[in-house]
Amino acid sequence: MDIKEKIEELVDKVKNDKDFAKDFKDNPVKAVEGVIGVDLPDDKLESIVDGVKAKVSLDDIKDKIGGLFGKK
Repeated sequence: MDIKEKIEELVDKVKNDKDFAKDFKDNPVKAVEGVIGVDLPDDKLESIVDGVKAKVSLDDIKDKIGGLFGKK
């Protein structure tokens, strides 16, 4: 399993699927486990969750900064 690829997949799902975004917000470990389909220890899933949260936050910041300069 390519972790980076899974994080990108999950980020896309968080941004485009409102139901999944809510599930991710409520219980990120369970939401990630459901998408990747592999039963991993929670500490491993937490690493993926942290990666998704960081990427979503970074993308949101980029969108807001781009909006300040008329770019999106």
